[in-house]
Amino acid sequence: MCRGTRVSLQPPGQFLFVTAEGSPEGSGVSDNRVTDSARVWLEAMLARVSCWVVMQANPSPGSKPPTLLLGVDTCGPSGSVALGRFTGQDVQILGEIELEGRTYSSTLVAAIGELLAKSQIRLKDIDGIVAVNGPGSFTGVRVGLSAVKGLADGAAISIVALSRLAVLANKAGLGSSALDAHRHEVFLRVESPGQPAQELLAGLADLASISAIAGGVAVCDEPAAALLTEAWDAAELVRVTPPTAADGLRLAVASGEISKPVDLALLDGNYLRRSDAEIFGEPASTGKQPA
Repeated sequence: MCRGTRVSLQPPGQFLFVTAEGSPEGSGVSDNRVTDSARVWLEAMLARVSCWVVMQANPSPGSKPPTLLLGVDTCGPSGSVALGRFTGQDVQILGEIELEGRTYSSTLVAAIGELLAKSQIRLKDIDGIVAVNGPGSFTGVRVGLSAVKGLADGAAISIVALSRLAVLANKAGLGSSALDAHRHEVFLRVESPGQPAQELLAGLADLASISAIAGGVAVCDEPAAALLTEAWDAAELVRVTPPTAADGLRLAVASGEISKPVDLALLDGNYLRRSDAEIFGEPASTGKQPA
């Protein structure tokens, strides 16, 4: 018999009750002429039903709760961290904290701690981290990924990496998107029918060699919009607010990427170009041939 279940079988002509602990006795089954064999059969059947009710109301300690996800995005001029609960086909955003740009190294970990504390969740309760790994600020991407790797390694949490361009495109309901890359360039994501999406760093000359993208391009900043308009007269731009960590959680769930964790040792930034240090740190050529 199921623990926490009380079966009360009264003499013939009275009610037969089956109740679970902590719940009121329900209406019973009455028969003025219940035979002994019928009473035994009813007792067994009702005990099974009541046991099932108790199990539904009080899941066993080993039952897995809804998956808890942590999102981190420090790629843009401002960043964010988000907490969500994944229940199968959708994600419920439990909270989100915006981070001021150029402060990620000093505010990111504290913001994650604050976010978890508000929901009374411990880091070890997190089942997965969704990290937006670029393109964007080199420093921002590196700070975010360093923090994510430290948290994931210490608490044995799986990581999913997403492109910020993909998050932006999904937020606008499109396949293509563009972000300001400074220096009169954009980070561009191009999705063509039947082809996997491609991401590249593009200047005006590069854009001129690409036909205007059918179906529209998602943008969230004016420099990117201005450059695309200059390159493509008939550009169809869809303006949305900048993507956040919560948008990353939504894409990870909607695309199924949540079930495709990356190897922590191989996790890297999606930079699309070299850093300023790499570009300007190269020694100038003297034109002399080695002896």
